[in-house]
Amino acid sequence: MDQKQINGGQKSPEEEQLAQMELVIGKIMRAGVLAALAAMIIGMLLLLVHPVSDPTDFPTRLGTLLVAVGHFEPMGWMMLGLLLLIFTPVLRVIVSIVAFAKIHDHLYTTITILVLVILALAIAYGYHVG
Repeated sequence: MDQKQINGGQKSPEEEQLAQMELVIGKIMRAGVLAALAAMIIGMLLLLVHPVSDPTDFPTRLGTLLVAVGHFEPMGWMMLGLLLLIFTPVLRVIVSIVAFAKIHDHLYTTITILVLVILALAIAYGYHVG
């Protein structure tokens, strides 16, 4: 006999919290992908209106990216879309840490923190090498 049969088919509080976490994560993933798509579309439209001489000249530093987006430079907007797409799963990992900590699942909280550390190190390494 499993836990649902014992509880009369009702979900435990932990199962309810996990279901809520899945809904929040789904919304975050959709919002991140839609924001990235919107930035890429803006960049492509700007590229049609104002063609650039060197389409491989993407802003690679955060400061130059923000300036490029502020000046409505096509490559800046397209790079912003890529950055949003990259950081959407990172935000998912952060939300997962909070959710696992809330339900006191120490094993998955620790594993997810390790995943976040690995992601952060990889991003930092890529930023400083690139």
